[in-house]
Amino acid sequence: MREAHPLEQQVGIDYYVSDADGIGGTLRVEPEDFHVRELELDSLNVRPVDAPTGDFPTLLLRATLRGWDTNDFAGRLSDELGVSRERISWAGTKDKHAVTTQLFSVYGGDAEDVPELHDADIEVVGRFGRNLSFGDLAGNRFGIRVRDPDAPENIDAITDSLESFAGRDDMVGVPNFFGHQRFGSIRPSTHTVGLHVLRGEWREAVLAYCGNPSEREPPETQEGRGIVDEEADSANPDWHRALDAMPGYLGYERGMLHRLAEDGAETDDDWRNALESVPSNLQRMFVNAAQSYVFNRVLSERLERGLPFDRPIEGDVVCFADRDAPEGLELPDVDRLQTATGKRVDVMARHTERGRAFVTAPLVGTETELAEGEQGDIERSVLDELDLEQSDFDLPGEFHSTGTRRAILVRTGLDIDDTTFEFSLPHGSYATAVLREYLKTDPVSL
Repeated sequence: MREAHPLEQQVGIDYYVSDADGIGGTLRVEPEDFHVRELELDSLNVRPVDAPTGDFPTLLLRATLRGWDTNDFAGRLSDELGVSRERISWAGTKDKHAVTTQLFSVYGGDAEDVPELHDADIEVVGRFGRNLSFGDLAGNRFGIRVRDPDAPENIDAITDSLESFAGRDDMVGVPNFFGHQRFGSIRPSTHTVGLHVLRGEWREAVLAYCGNPSEREPPETQEGRGIVDEEADSANPDWHRALDAMPGYLGYERGMLHRLAEDGAETDDDWRNALESVPSNLQRMFVNAAQSYVFNRVLSERLERGLPFDRPIEGDVVCFADRDAPEGLELPDVDRLQTATGKRVDVMARHTERGRAFVTAPLVGTETELAEGEQGDIERSVLDELDLEQSDFDLPGEFHSTGTRRAILVRTGLDIDDTTFEFSLPHGSYATAVLREYLKTDPVSL
């Protein structure tokens, strides 16, 4: 085990599992360097394309996209089909700088109307009784090429460490960290905003989002954020000046500053009103990022204490495997939880060894079940250090969260051909959690 990159430590990722030096190199030089194919659940009930539209009103498509942002493709598809954007759904959002194969559903769509689009290969899969949702995605299959590695000879040593961590000779395992991009790749700040929200610090939340420049940002962005900080520290802030200084492409920051300039910034309600100017999904993201940061901190502490990830200890909360997972994919079902105590510890250890169960940690919310024993001590100590309680997640609107739990270990079979890595992960797990162990480089480049 060795210390992680300083930028990763900012988001709660303190260690690498493997002690060996990284191979270095670069990802995503070309979209073809990063292939992702969605793996759907076995229970997905897809009917033939000529099924009656009354019972199966949704057309299901599988699109292989090169260099397309998922949202942009959905918008273009709706334009070409002449239907509302709200009638297009998908199971998972993918990276633009990649070649991705993913499912889309079109409510009321007709196979004969499917368009031909540049850098998009669209296959009609069949018909469906509803719109696609995130729950329909079991996981993803990745094929990732590392270009120009500095020390490819380190691959074997790293792989040996990850196989030992997995507790299986035929699989590698890594901590199921939330990747750096969860928090903002260039300027990781969404979790900081979320922590302020949970503490009721609305002014600090807005300033953390609009101010606090990063040296990795463009000069005009740094200047605009710097002026926000200047005005916040002044006795008589001029929010119109801050608004004028903020570049036009930072629309969310400008929206917050506009409300401060027009409505004032005298009370907590004023600051909260400014924060709520952003879309509801971004409001949820703030709290989700704070939960992810707590989760990463918990995993880092478990690593530091030398506790196992591949089997439970007394007091761990364990979840069982999803029976609908496609063959070869270990998929946790966090709705089926059990606390490992007494004789159950050994029983659950046998289940985790076979991939039938998984040790979990909390994505803390109002209804999260915290662990007992040493793992419970870790969870509660991290919350105490951050001055958080579960009741802090009982907020109105988009900031409210009941919480859940998440597997602490992700295991996968790994095929390596020269410096191309192929592996599958359950939905919600990050390919960078695996690749970071091999490259050991600046997380912005992952």
